[in-house]
This record gives sequence, structure tokens and C-alpha cells, in this order.
Amino acid sequence: MGDIADYHINQMTSGKWSSGSYKNNSKENEHMAIDNNTTKVITGKVRLSYVHIFEPASIDGEDAKYSTAILIPKSDKETLRKIKTAVDAAKELGKSKWGGKVPANCKTPLRDGDEERPDDEAYAGHYFLNATSKNKPGIAKPIGKGPDGKTKFQEITDTTEVYSGCYAKVSINFYPFDAKGNRGVAAGLNNVVKVQDGEFLGGRSSVDDEFADVDFDDDVDYEEEDFLN
Repeated sequence: MGDIADYHINQMTSGKWSSGSYKNNSKENEHMAIDNNTTKVITGKVRLSYVHIFEPASIDGEDAKYSTAILIPKSDKETLRKIKTAVDAAKELGKSKWGGKVPANCKTPLRDGDEERPDDEAYAGHYFLNATSKNKPGIAKPIGKGPDGKTKFQEITDTTEVYSGCYAKVSINFYPFDAKGNRGVAAGLNNVVKVQDGEFLGGRSSVDDEFADVDFDDDVDYEEEDFLN
């Protein structure tokens, strides 16, 4: 595993990752403890959708970024509480950008899948958010425990291994923004650790599902036919 990926994953699992998408200046140093300690969240098991984590993609004409939608089960109260705490902390940090107070129309990243995607079965019973980054996230999978008892990770380089529909644990940081008249809190994407395969989202079938009932044992010679005329 590369040095950079090792560093990313070690930071994620040790709880030392700082929210790099939010940069403190000299006037904001008093907020450093809030920024580092409470704006980062490591989720429980979530499902990924609209995955663009190996190569950046441009969405709606914006600058290309690495991104993924993160589907969080409504039953995962622990992750949801962490997100609420992190968003509230990011709002406090944002006051320095927003004239000393949180705007009434402050945008937040967490959305209700049942309300906003009522026709999408994958979003039923879930909240979701979109996390983005200008920098490529660390992407890995657990491979067991080391002699020190800590989980060891292997970098994932196969772009087909992490896809829309698989399950992962994700490191996210929340930060305030003020852009083009919009004010709110956004989610930055840090690291992704795949934990389980899942059904492909977006209409794609897996090989196992699609060919489960196909017989490959017969070697049949078919009579040649002209299908173009």
C-alpha cells in the first residue's frame, strides 16, 4: 500500500484526521479545536451511490471533483447523532463567514430519502448526503488484525471493486461555505473503506445474478444464419 494511502487510513482509524477542506486563518485559530475534534465523522456501515472516487467527475457543469452519495440507514442513530453534532460545529465555525450568526436559510447536507426519492427503493428508510473532494480520497478494505491488534488495510486500486451499491465506512468532514449567495454546511470526502458487496444501483446486474441460470456446459454448433437480411 502506498505511503500516502497508508497515511490517510492511519489518520482515519486513529481519529487524528483534520478536516482539510476547511482552512483556518489567523482570525479563526480559536476554532481549531472545534474544527479538528467535532466536524469529522466516521460513519457506520453505509451504502454508496453515484460513486466517482477513482476519477473526478463534473456534475451540473461544476469543477470536476471526487464524490459519492452516502446512504445512511435511519436505524443508525449513532452515525446520525455524530453528523448532527458535526454540522452544528461547522455552523459555529461559519459564523465568522456569515456576519456573526447562522443564516435562517442555512443549507445542510443531510436529506431524507423517503421524502426526496420516494420512487427509489434504495433510498427508502435512509437519510443521504453527497460528499465531495478536490483531492482523491484514500480507498481501502480491511484485511484482518495485525500483531498490535489494530485493523490492517489494503489499498483498493481496482476501479470495479468500489461501485454504486456496495457498502462502506466513510470518513467525512463538515465545513461552512459562502458561495454565490448560498450559505450553508457541506460534506467533504476523506476516506472510504469498503466492507461489503451489494446489489448494483443504476440498473446494472452482477454476473452471478444475470447468468445464474445459463447453461455453459453444452458446446452447441449452431447453423449459420443471416440476421442482416
